[in-house]
Amino acid sequence: MSSREDHLVELVDENGEAHGETTVAAAHQPPGQLHRAFSVLLVDSDGQVLLQRRAAVKTRFPLRWANACCGHPRPGESLAEAANRRLREELGAGPVELTEVGVYVYYAEDPATGRVEFEYDHVLRGDFLPGAPLLPDPDEVAELRWADPAALEAELDLDPRSYAPWLGGVVDRLLRPSGTTGTSGLAVTPPGSSADDSAERSGGR
Repeated sequence: MSSREDHLVELVDENGEAHGETTVAAAHQPPGQLHRAFSVLLVDSDGQVLLQRRAAVKTRFPLRWANACCGHPRPGESLAEAANRRLREELGAGPVELTEVGVYVYYAEDPATGRVEFEYDHVLRGDFLPGAPLLPDPDEVAELRWADPAALEAELDLDPRSYAPWLGGVVDRLLRPSGTTGTSGLAVTPPGSSADDSAERSGGR
């Protein structure tokens, strides 16, 4: 088990209230334990979003296209700290000022690895400044590309197996920011398938 699989995550109920903690590895073993997570969308001046193709060594949904980065805040760690930590580790980017545009709960089983995603996902949007560096870690990221979010929604419907199952919900929150949680829209500022698609219920599509 890699060191990141040993990290602690915060277990939450369906309202996002914390009630315990466990390791990343344990949270993603079937049938899964609902835990707090985040998904970062970096948006450029033309409104395009950065996508990363997850590296082949990822334990969940390897070689699928996803948003700029994802991760889990450690117990007691703020979303801003956690998200900027992962932006730095995966992409060599940041720090970035982030705004929460929505939260949603999704469940997905990875047919390739047998792991489960069951997450209370905070969707965070940040502006990518022209000329900002991107130095992706090859152990995390196989490829990068930019995509128009509206066109991406159509691609997700046409070829869902090329994309991480949470991406539909993440893009939906970007295009249609929700007011379903008390933190939605709050600025978060950094300090300094089983064999078929029914197992990939993404809550946003």
